[in-house]
Amino acid sequence: MTLTELRYIVTLAREKHFGHAAERCHVSQPTLSVAVRKLEDELGVPLFERSKNSIQVTEIGRRIVDQAQRVLDQAGVIQDLAEDGKNQLNSPLKVGAIYTIGPYLFPHLLPELRREAPDMPLFIEEGYTGELRFKLRHSELDAIIVALPFEEPEVVTLPLYDEPFVVLMPSEHPLAAHDTISSDQLADQPLLLLGPGHCFRDQVLESVPELVETINTRRTESGGIVTEGSSLETIRHMVASGLGVTVLPLSAASAVNYREDILAVRPFEHPVPSRTVALAWRVTFPRPKAIDVLARAAAQCRSVTDGESDSATALRPPTRS
Repeated sequence: MTLTELRYIVTLAREKHFGHAAERCHVSQPTLSVAVRKLEDELGVPLFERSKNSIQVTEIGRRIVDQAQRVLDQAGVIQDLAEDGKNQLNSPLKVGAIYTIGPYLFPHLLPELRREAPDMPLFIEEGYTGELRFKLRHSELDAIIVALPFEEPEVVTLPLYDEPFVVLMPSEHPLAAHDTISSDQLADQPLLLLGPGHCFRDQVLESVPELVETINTRRTESGGIVTEGSSLETIRHMVASGLGVTVLPLSAASAVNYREDILAVRPFEHPVPSRTVALAWRVTFPRPKAIDVLARAAAQCRSVTDGESDSATALRPPTRS
């Protein structure tokens, strides 16, 4: 049994296709097939069910593949320990963030991280929580930035900062005359939300339960449908066009490219709904110093998020007499 063979079965379990797995491992398909069969013969159990059109991992195969991933992670630890004095902040770091965090956090995070670790290249990507979870588990990402709760076996989470939710509306909207907004005031408003399946939608409905009844009611009334958008940016543009109001995380609501007389941001009354932004990484990840630097840099963005409340105030139109 070799690390190369373990890497082959981990990749094959992920790709479920010999040709694709061979490409990912930079070997020929016969080489990979022979190595996998050799490992199965050595272990005395089938790891994969093979048919003409598909490959499935067996029950015992899944357990062995999961253990193989842990072994590969530990092998990375051994390599780092063997290279005495190696700087963990020189190698690239692959970081993912969910769609409702990445576009608003990364512009602040990247300069902060460059100051902390100028020689560490950073590869970033955005995705849904489920996609990032999968890539973290299979070592395609080193760390991810998500909203809590987030649970995954053998993954560590570190809360970074809390971010309040706010109400975004056209600046001429009647609610813009209020300093704070209550959940009840949104009940009879044209409401814009992300579509089902987006974790931020679920966070909003959990934090502002009054909206759940509103949505259910409007789906049964003629002409009273809650409008759904595909992204926070799309929703922001829809609000600017006068289609309704929405609930956004403060960072997204404050990233406004419109004139101040087009959009208005208002905080909620207490208790203010919010989310906790957190960093997650595999417990076996072999570069703890890189994680520490990333966590510090991301936590520094708390002050940026807090400061954006001033931006929300700046968006308010002059008080009407």
